[in-house]
Amino acid sequence: MSGKGLVRGTPSDSSQVQLVTITPQLLAENPTPLLTATVPQELLSYQPTPYRIGPGDSLYITVWDHPELTSPAGTQQQTAANGRLVRSDGTLFYPYVGGIKVAGMTIEQVRQTIAEKLAKFVERPQVDVSIVGYNSQHVLLQGAFMKTDPLSITSVPLTLAQALGTATINADQANMSDLVLSRDGQNYHLDLAALYDSRGLAKDIYLKPGDRLMLPYNDSEEVYVMGEVMRPQAVTFRTLSSISLTQALGRVGGLNPITSNGRAVYVIRGANNLKNTPAKVFQLDARSPAAFALGDDFRLKPGDVVFVGAAGITRWNRFLSQLLPAATLVSSAAAANYSANH
Repeated sequence: MSGKGLVRGTPSDSSQVQLVTITPQLLAENPTPLLTATVPQELLSYQPTPYRIGPGDSLYITVWDHPELTSPAGTQQQTAANGRLVRSDGTLFYPYVGGIKVAGMTIEQVRQTIAEKLAKFVERPQVDVSIVGYNSQHVLLQGAFMKTDPLSITSVPLTLAQALGTATINADQANMSDLVLSRDGQNYHLDLAALYDSRGLAKDIYLKPGDRLMLPYNDSEEVYVMGEVMRPQAVTFRTLSSISLTQALGRVGGLNPITSNGRAVYVIRGANNLKNTPAKVFQLDARSPAAFALGDDFRLKPGDVVFVGAAGITRWNRFLSQLLPAATLVSSAAAANYSANH
């Protein structure tokens, strides 16, 4: 008899459910897909440009041999105290130079501009410019991160791997299969597990100002384990196809050794879409250790229901436990009726 067939029952039921036995042949025909990262070429080909200064940034401007220009607040003060804030209109003020429009300039362009204007007052000025406060350009973070503060874009290019390391993924709650990188009005869906398995591609993706990283929670990606197991519950995914049948059973404490039927381990798939596609019920005979090796190669999908049936003696005991109170009630009623008539 082949491993495929219809679950016996009413005609309407059997037409909507297909029973499939989990065998080595089935697993060979449906191997676990390898993690492969598909990254749009436009993400991999993007190369950061030199940092452009913006409103909110703070610049530290050094004029060699002129400490009164370099550190007007005093050399004993911290560097930040002597910084020059870029105002909301993109300008900053500098002695002898006045207001300068620096928004959109690179550090080198600002240095040259100040040096040229100071040359009218200082002979051959030696000017250096550095940024001591990066506050104008950010990458936004949302979702299952431990830290969701915006990440500043600096003169050192920021990679996706660095951003994720700084934000720290909440591994217990994150859906690692669907990181959404939003850029210039377009959303890119990335599988983080595949990215890290594919030559570390996450470190090859550079982020740009205005990018948004959204890491969804995995509370909607669950399988439901119920029946004769130790702790029936919903089990969440970290990545799609990351949980095997054996792992799911292990997370709930395994089969109940007293009440379960090892032959009746079922995976119900597609029950929520019966109008369009017949549901499949996969059956595993888990009475031998070899069966759990099969279960370890059988990957679950979000929405699957794992059900472990009861042993025959358990079903009989439950039948008796339900029958005896009813029989006692009937006997008591009969005895009361006999007493009333005699």
